[in-house]
Amino acid sequence: MKNKIFLCAISNIESGTCNEDCKFCTQSVKYKADIQRYKQKNISTIVEEAIRARENKAVGFCLVTAGKGLDDKRLDFVCRAAVEVKKLNLGMKIIACNGTATKEQLLELKKAGVDNYNHNLETSREFYKEICTTHTWDERYETCQNVKEVGLNLVCGGIFGLGESREDRISMLKSIASLNPMNVPINFFHPNEALPFTNNPLSRQEAFELIKLTREMVPDAHKIMVAGGREVMFQEDEYKIFEYGANSFVIGDYLTTKGKSPKEDIENLEALGYEIAFQCDKKQN
Repeated sequence: MKNKIFLCAISNIESGTCNEDCKFCTQSVKYKADIQRYKQKNISTIVEEAIRARENKAVGFCLVTAGKGLDDKRLDFVCRAAVEVKKLNLGMKIIACNGTATKEQLLELKKAGVDNYNHNLETSREFYKEICTTHTWDERYETCQNVKEVGLNLVCGGIFGLGESREDRISMLKSIASLNPMNVPINFFHPNEALPFTNNPLSRQEAFELIKLTREMVPDAHKIMVAGGREVMFQEDEYKIFEYGANSFVIGDYLTTKGKSPKEDIENLEALGYEIAFQCDKKQN
């Protein structure tokens, strides 16, 4: 029997409004990438997307905002969206991904029905200044600690293919492991001509080996998820990610790029003999 595969869907509920200068991110206003930009998605649309995600067998639904972190207005918006999705009783875990956050803000999200909080370290502490100058790696790590302290499940990963060294990759994974996250999303840089980084130097085999390394270095994570860049990085070999330790991926569209048709992914997984989880394990989220 092959591994059970967990699917997660993303809702980009606030797009392209970020004032930070992360060199890998098209959401930054600094780089003027050709993407959709809007302040707040209509909550009725978010609800429709949640229903569609569940129909596509997602067990997680992630509410993602643009910007460094939570402020009062953004927090209120995410909470209202979470409450409406929770009312549906769809059987999905609600994940919030809203940047840096205080314990008080995270507690409000928890009250609204958020189950997991996703905040990625992105890269090593040493390399971070090469990809972002408007906030620090330490702020990211502190937010992850806050997530754990308020009793939310932590989702924490990073991005490969920004020119970081192998030592940086190992350093990042050690830091992630120190946080003992429930799930670890792995992203592979998807180049965009508007960004300072214009290519991803990783080979496909190197990318597979990084999935394996993540599984080895964060062995207690329930899910190793391949998120952004899956189709671009792996192309016709994309389902081989499960042979290297992944057991989850993002289904449907990403934040500012199109993904593969969920129907196609589901049909391909089933044809390959994988079981698609329809609910999270009772002890896991």
